[in-house]
Amino acid sequence: MDFTPSEEQAAAQGLAARIFGDLSTHDRMVAAGSGTDAELWKELCAAGLPGAVEETGLLGLVLLAEEQGRTTAQVPFVASGVYGLLAVAGHGTDEQRGRLLPPLRDGTAVAAGAFPARGTVRAEPDGGPDATTQAATGGRLSGSVALVPWLRDATHVLVAAADRSLWIVRTTDPGVVTEPVETTAPWSAGRLVLDGAPAERLGGAGAYEEVLATARTAFAGVQAGVCAGSLARAVEHTGAREQFGRPLSTNQAVLLRAADAYMDTEAIRVTAYEAAWRHDEGLSYGAQALNSAWWASEAGRRVVHAGQHLHGGTGADLDHPVHRHFLWGRQLDAHLGGSGAVLQELGELLVKEGPE
Repeated sequence: MDFTPSEEQAAAQGLAARIFGDLSTHDRMVAAGSGTDAELWKELCAAGLPGAVEETGLLGLVLLAEEQGRTTAQVPFVASGVYGLLAVAGHGTDEQRGRLLPPLRDGTAVAAGAFPARGTVRAEPDGGPDATTQAATGGRLSGSVALVPWLRDATHVLVAAADRSLWIVRTTDPGVVTEPVETTAPWSAGRLVLDGAPAERLGGAGAYEEVLATARTAFAGVQAGVCAGSLARAVEHTGAREQFGRPLSTNQAVLLRAADAYMDTEAIRVTAYEAAWRHDEGLSYGAQALNSAWWASEAGRRVVHAGQHLHGGTGADLDHPVHRHFLWGRQLDAHLGGSGAVLQELGELLVKEGPE
């Protein structure tokens, strides 16, 4: 395995780090509330970074996701990359790729994902209920999804129906209702209600599992960045704040807590890199994606709690920048499904696949 970024991936990551770092300031995010930073999204699109996801692969997206997580930037960058660019590029027909990819590349179209598959959304292919879902190119969706991150920004939603078929829905079509929902993290989330909404099929057998694994890997990359940002703030705080005439960072308990958080952050990062690398190399990566999701959920929760704790009383301030990392870390834990559920799914997959 070689996780060394290519020249293109490193250049894209450096550009993303600069743009996110310059524009994702605490004051700007406070001003944005729970909404998206439109100016930041415009700058990212002008720099060509949404389109770079298609060129740099899943590992490139993970590298860029780290930079978004590091600054907790309020833009639908990773969601649109996973559920839009990579999903359509990997599973769309020639016609779908030609029609959908250009606006997703330049950011005029934004994709969100109603994942994982839930029993609340049913698909009826065109031709009536007796038509086979697998053969359908178009259909109607009915049902609801209680929470879709970045839905309020989306022009398209990739919906996973109860039978694990994938469908693309335009948010402006009749039969599609989006209702704002507030979560702990400001992800412009919403509730999706479908009532006979027109939809087009994306991919066939195995597409759902592949997109879900890709999403888990990418959001683990976001969590690696969130944890790195939280830890960096904690290191800065404990190095500058003094107690009994010396910096807090010289206390052994502080050092050990920070060291544990660092090791957890590196574990999240390397497992996300492994899953992404295997994807880009055309290798199976379902188990690796679950492994990265488990680390992101379990270890990510530990790291953001440590970040709060190492700030002492300052960490209890809901307006302090470190609290934003805490909220993102907890929201990502929930978004990935929770460490217990992910671990159970990983165990079931390993039993099913058996020893290599």
